[in-house]
Amino acid sequence: MHPRTEELLSHLEANRAALHAAVDAVPSSLRETRPAADRWSVAEVLEHLGRVEEQLTRLLSAKLAEARLTGVLGPDPESGPVIDSSWDLLLDRRRRITAGDRVLPKGEMDAATALATLDTTRARLRDLVVAHDGLSLGAVSHPHPAFGMMDGYQWFTFISTHEARHAAQIR
Repeated sequence: MHPRTEELLSHLEANRAALHAAVDAVPSSLRETRPAADRWSVAEVLEHLGRVEEQLTRLLSAKLAEARLTGVLGPDPESGPVIDSSWDLLLDRRRRITAGDRVLPKGEMDAATALATLDTTRARLRDLVVAHDGLSLGAVSHPHPAFGMMDGYQWFTFISTHEARHAAQIR
C-alpha cells in the first residue's frame, strides 16, 4: 500500500477511535441531552458528522471518478507525508465555525443510531481511499466554504480532523 494511503487510513482510524472513546465517556442517559441551549447533544454531533462524511464521500467519489475518466488521476510519484500541522487551526475549539444548513443535525437519531450510521459511512469512505491507493489525490480539488480550495488529500484529512474537533467537543 502506498505510504500516503496508509497515512490517510491511519489518520481516519485514529480519529474514529478517539471519537468512540469520547462518546463512551458520556453516560448513555446523557447522549441525547444538550449541555446548553445553544450546544449540540452527543447524538446531534454524531448526526452532523455522519451528514458531513456522507456528503463528502459522495463528492470525493464523483471527483475521483471524473479525474480517472479524464486521465488526470495518475500514479502519485511522491511518498512524503500529506498531513501537517496546518490542521491545528481546525482543532482550535476557541474558533467557532458555523455549519452549513445541509449538514446541521435534524435531531432525528439517537446517539447509538447516529454512531452506527457514521460507522457505515466510514466503511464507504475507507473503501474509497483504498480504491485509489497509489493515485495522486492531489490532482482533484474542490473549494471548502471556510478553508478555500482543497485537494483530495486535504479533503480526506479534513474529514478525520473535523471528527477530532467534534470528539473534543464531546469530551
